Amino acid sequence: MKLLRNAAIAVTLSTTALAGCQGPSEVLYQGYVVDQETLALAPVGSSREQVLLSLGTPSSTATFDNEVFYYISQKRKRAAAFLKPKIVEQSVLAVYFDKDGNVERLGHYTLQDGKVFDMISRVTPTGGAEVTFLGQLLRGGANPGGMIKNVLGTD
Repeated sequence: MKLLRNAAIAVTLSTTALAGCQGPSEVLYQGYVVDQETLALAPVGSSREQVLLSLGTPSSTATFDNEVFYYISQKRKRAAAFLKPKIVEQSVLAVYFDKDGNVERLGHYTLQDGKVFDMISRVTPTGGAEVTFLGQLLRGGANPGGMIKNVLGTD
């Protein structure tokens, strides 16, 4: 009976401690949110300069055949400050220009329309091979040449 009571107390304390760690989720907004009033200032047929004046500098551009401006915004949530945020909403406004530099059409895409657009990558690629701690030990640490010299007695 005493063991059952101690187990119930332990479960209650653990549940309370884990609930305290959860806290409120954090919402992060990133990018340029275009409202309808601002979008009305750059209708189909307007010039590239008018789009830049009304909507501002685009998040990204594409210059394949005709130029395209992309205005991208994302909403991310994370349950705790140390967790990686997850994208819950994404909006991409694409402004397509014709060969004369006038707005040909506007496209509005959401997260359901395609792939997540990574505005900021938080991973920096490194050059060379990635070696684990055990691999470094087997190779002789940071100075494998010095290790070989010590083993051979040439130091």
